[in-house]
Amino acid sequence: MFKTYNAAIGFSLVLHSLLLVMLFFGDFTSEVKPIATPVMTPKVEPIKATVVDRAKIDAQIKRIKDAEAAEAKRKRDIEEAKKRKIREQKRKDELARKKKAEEKRKALALAKEKKRKAEEKKKAEQAAAEKARRKKEAERKKKAEEERRRKVEAEKRRKAKEAKERAEQERLMNQQMAEEMAARNQARNKQVMSELSRYQALIKQTVQRHLITDRDLMEGKSCKLRITLASSGFVTNVVPSSGDKVVCEAAITAIYKAGTLPVSKDPEVLKKMRDISLTVAPEF
Repeated sequence: MFKTYNAAIGFSLVLHSLLLVMLFFGDFTSEVKPIATPVMTPKVEPIKATVVDRAKIDAQIKRIKDAEAAEAKRKRDIEEAKKRKIREQKRKDELARKKKAEEKRKALALAKEKKRKAEEKKKAEQAAAEKARRKKEAERKKKAEEERRRKVEAEKRRKAKEAKERAEQERLMNQQMAEEMAARNQARNKQVMSELSRYQALIKQTVQRHLITDRDLMEGKSCKLRITLASSGFVTNVVPSSGDKVVCEAAITAIYKAGTLPVSKDPEVLKKMRDISLTVAPEF
């Protein structure tokens, strides 16, 4: 709006300036030249224009300028008053906004503080409740742990007692089994040795049947041999270990001549007979 007033005042000033220039430079004293016509007219004296009073013109121009300046000032004053009013209103609005913002900030701070205190109270209550719960839970766990430990100890004692009784039973059973096994093994060994002695006697009889003797050379002499037999009784090897040479040679010849010696069908006896020692003493 202020720019519009300034443009109007400027336009008015330009028009008045042009008018002043025309008045100042215009020639108001020159004679009016008559227009030539073909009609013959009587000679007339030229009319001279009246000279304009420059003081009046200047005064009039001054009055116009003063009026325009006064109007411009009045408009400026109005515009400035409007601006001051707008600025004052803005200032008041800004103060009101700041006051409202401050009140809102205080209200928010108060609400935040209340919320913080409420949360702290709630947390404190929750912490107290949690502490009480943990204490109760710890007591329950402690009691449960003591009960579990008591049961574990009782179970350990029971198992230890059972283990001890079981170990004693196993020991007695093993002892009984060992005694029975020893008795059986002893009986079995006795049986095996008896069977082995019987077959060794049979082998000696077989060797004596095939042995060629000489009283003068062999009487009172003997030979200890180590004989290796197959499972069928077939002689696979004969080695003299000690004794008379003549008797040993005659005994080896007799054994190979027999070829197969009597052996037991009992596996344990046969196992002992695969590599046996035999002492041969010629009989006369």
